[in-house]
Amino acid sequence: MDVAHELTEFLGQVEQRLTELLADGDVGPDVKGDTLMDAARHLCLGAGGKRARPMLVRLFGGVVGVPAARLVDVGVAAEMIHSASLLHDDVVDAGMFRRGRPTVNARWGNIVAVMSGDLILSTALSRLSLLDARLVQSGLAIVTEMTRAAIAEVEARGDMNLPLTRLRYIAEGKTGSLFGWCGKAAATLADKPDAQARFDAFGRHLGVAFQIADDIRDILGTDVGKPRYADVHSRTPSLPILLAVSRDESLRRKLKDAWAFSVITPERTREIGAAIEAAGAVEASMEMMNVEIEAALDKLGPFANDAAGAELMSWAHRLSEGIAEQVKGRAA
Repeated sequence: MDVAHELTEFLGQVEQRLTELLADGDVGPDVKGDTLMDAARHLCLGAGGKRARPMLVRLFGGVVGVPAARLVDVGVAAEMIHSASLLHDDVVDAGMFRRGRPTVNARWGNIVAVMSGDLILSTALSRLSLLDARLVQSGLAIVTEMTRAAIAEVEARGDMNLPLTRLRYIAEGKTGSLFGWCGKAAATLADKPDAQARFDAFGRHLGVAFQIADDIRDILGTDVGKPRYADVHSRTPSLPILLAVSRDESLRRKLKDAWAFSVITPERTREIGAAIEAAGAVEASMEMMNVEIEAALDKLGPFANDAAGAELMSWAHRLSEGIAEQVKGRAA
């Protein structure tokens, strides 16, 4: 398997299928366009998405020998479930920008954003029902888990005493569960229960590491399209923030005071962000990220010996190396 070539070809097929599925639907007479699909295309097509989930689907499927043609709709469904969650998250967070562009709620309003997310989600599940009913069941379970994690994140806003176990639950539910499903779905099509369990565990650990990497980028200011220290500004207790306040009591007091106001000034945000960095929270977060990556690699087990399995391992290593380079670049 020429992994790079196979991935490029597969992701092209996913992009084509997404374009087809997001074409205007039946909106009735005397209507010039489909607002919900306009909104869906705004987020899903040409907006800089990484397509990490379809890529994982193809690699997991390659490990267990599922033909690429059977994986396209799985990859599309994974991307659409993810996109629906982003649309809903932006409403909850009142987010104004995503991937360097105005969010759907900023451009069309909250009602369109919520309903567009619902439409994308139902379309994803419909595609899965045509492929294998088992994927619908597992997909619904993942949507439930993601939803519970999302509300847990909302409930955690402003909580500097949030246990790290609870933070990990949120990260696994919001990101790791869908990563794991990408592998579980591919293994389901191959009828390999052992691979289902291993791929699910690998994806969950990797998803937690992925979320920690996002938390680190927020502090470093290396997340393209997102303002630096956004988690401080939005009162989101990320891993670096929790680690920093556990090490520095004066920082805890400063952050508590800042979060007590309805608006945090940019100057105050930068001051607190710099203090989080000075507390060594970035390096400590990176250590915990690498623990999750190593756990993921361990779960892959014998499946790592395949070319696609080796690429899964390489992708995990690149996540760690990329963050390490960013941390090194900050210190330079």
